[in-house]
Parts: sequence; C-alpha cells; structure tokens
Amino acid sequence: MPFPISKAPWNKGKLVGQKLPLKLEQIWAIRIRLEIAKNIRELAMFNMAIDCKLRSCDLVKLLVRDISRNGEVLDRAQVIQQKTSQPVQFELTKKTRESVEAWIELRGLSGMDYLWPSRMRKFDHITTHQYARLVKKWITSIELDPSVYATHSMRRSKATLIYKKTKNLRAVQLLLGHTNMSSTVRYLGVEVEDALEIAESIEI
Repeated sequence: MPFPISKAPWNKGKLVGQKLPLKLEQIWAIRIRLEIAKNIRELAMFNMAIDCKLRSCDLVKLLVRDISRNGEVLDRAQVIQQKTSQPVQFELTKKTRESVEAWIELRGLSGMDYLWPSRMRKFDHITTHQYARLVKKWITSIELDPSVYATHSMRRSKATLIYKKTKNLRAVQLLLGHTNMSSTVRYLGVEVEDALEIAESIEI
C-alpha cells in the first residue's frame, strides 16, 4: 500500500500574521523620496494613508468632498467605514493638507470626484490591488522587505506611534474606528501584560 503523499504547509517559508507598522524614520524616508521625485499624486496618497489610518477599501473610495471644503483640505474629516458601517474621524496634518491640496489642484478635482481616480476607468477610483502595488513600491524604495509590510502597515503606523507615546488604548481605538478594545489590542500587538498594566492603572 503506497504511503500518502505529504503536503507541505501552505505557509512554509512564508511570513504570516500582522504586517509591521512603519517607524517614524521610515515614514520620513519614503516621504522625502516622493518629494525629491516630485511625485505629487503618490506623496499625497502616502501622507493621507498615514494620517487617516483608514482601511484600504475606505481610502481608495474617498471623495474630494469627504476631506475638503471650498478648495481647502480640512484639519479633521469623517467617513463611514465600509466594514463596520460606523463613522470614524481622522486628523490631517499640515504636510498632508498641503500635499493633497496640490494633488487636487493638479488634477482639477471637484467635490464629487474620487480623490484617487482610476487612470483606466472613467468615473471610478483606483482599486485596492493598485493601492497595494503602490505600497509595495514605497516599501521597497527604502529597501524594506515587502513580505512583512502591506497596506495595513499604512493603517497601523501612526496608531502604533500614538500608542507608544501615550499608552492610551481608548484613544487609538477611536482613531482606528474599532468597535471594541480587544480588537485594538490585537491589532496593535499589545502584550497582554502591557494591556493589564494599563487597565490596573485606571481607577474607576
């Protein structure tokens, strides 16, 4: 009787699990490269992705009116998340506002236009796959391993930096639009002991 053929695990040799967030110096390294290249579109998209902390499905569907009024990008904006159907607010820094305003002006976009219009399909936005390819391009431009970074790295980066500086899980939960704290703990990769220490320090 022949022995059954053993199949290698699907994840053999692959890195799985949470994608790494970008460190502050890595964010600046990518930003500077895009600025030097005068890549207005990708600079605006990169800055927006870091600031807004949205999932890729929400980022690609942003309308100009979601983040802008009367030709000026807002300090704060709010969108309804596709995954949860719940609103989430996010702040936009001066550098992000300036780069996005430059992109809107360059492309001649107006309120009901998608912020990231497709170059192939009229009246449509870029796809999440196209966005993922851009993220891979940014990651490899500073010689990072694209197997451990992805679109969620953009979403996690600022949230992780905020958590490390403040240890405020509730604030990060709100910024990410999570419905419960446990999701935020898992998403940030916060150690259980760390989370318990935070909880114990809060007197009710």
